[in-house]
Amino acid sequence: MSLPSAASSPAPALRVEYVDAPLAHVLATPGLLAVFGFGDAAPPQHPDPRYRHIALPALGRPPLECWWVEDAVHCGHDAGIAWSRAGTLSFGALELPDHGDAEATTATAYARLQRWLADSPHPHLLRVWNYLDAITAGDGDAERYRRFCVGRARGIGRPQAPGELPAATAIGHPQPTGRMLVYWLAASTPGTPLENPRQVQAWRYPRQYGPQPPGFARALLPPSPAMPLLISGTAAVVGHASHGESLREQLNEILTNLRSLLTAARALRPTLPATPGPGSRLKVYVRDAEAMPTVDAWLQAHLPDVPRIVLHGHVCRRELQVEIDGCHG
Repeated sequence: MSLPSAASSPAPALRVEYVDAPLAHVLATPGLLAVFGFGDAAPPQHPDPRYRHIALPALGRPPLECWWVEDAVHCGHDAGIAWSRAGTLSFGALELPDHGDAEATTATAYARLQRWLADSPHPHLLRVWNYLDAITAGDGDAERYRRFCVGRARGIGRPQAPGELPAATAIGHPQPTGRMLVYWLAASTPGTPLENPRQVQAWRYPRQYGPQPPGFARALLPPSPAMPLLISGTAAVVGHASHGESLREQLNEILTNLRSLLTAARALRPTLPATPGPGSRLKVYVRDAEAMPTVDAWLQAHLPDVPRIVLHGHVCRRELQVEIDGCHG
């Protein structure tokens, strides 16, 4: 895939591309807001604040995920947060040691994120990703994902209205890293959170899923029509219950959920394509590493035109075998 050049036509407010190119070449290209490498083939670190390494094993040698913007990009580090900024958008990321107390680590991360947003010209959170160790370790309310949800609410420090919830993903590292990574996209103008009519809103989950419901929307429609729909981690959940015993049953349910989300988004923005296609980008998290080729083959059969990155990652419910997030438009 070719990289944008200064002589090309004006870029959209945000464009997400999967690029097979050296990291140094991508970082030197104008208009890069952020870039992400996956798995063992990607550099584990780089001094440029726009680069983040996602420590999830990948199927094959995945491309870099690049966020392109049309404005000049400024970047730096501030109080442990790596950031970049351009026009009405900003990217930020922080990593914290995770010594086993998921609630305390998450509370610290989100308190720092809230302070950063408050001091930023882009205070509205559109999309956030969370990667942590052993996401489903522990029983009952001691499960790490449940403690993560409690810590996120503690760190934010106030109840969030449904209209301000971002799209979000939370995935577990399959091998211990001792780190929690949180990164995000924020804007000067809020977006519109969207829900899936087939699913109970996550923030309304019943008590059986933990003392603190998850704080995210199923997708978010950004303020600019030149930006893609931002899709949260989507799994085989109908209502609030996990659905499907087999891997293929769960994949079919996920595809139905994705299509339902696109229908809801098109009611507000009819110019969005009706189905996932070449303008979509998907990241696919698979709990069982041995199932990754099967999942990839299923996606090739059902969504052959959609660029994808397949990763070994643990979904936040033990019975769920796959989760997909991405963007569309």
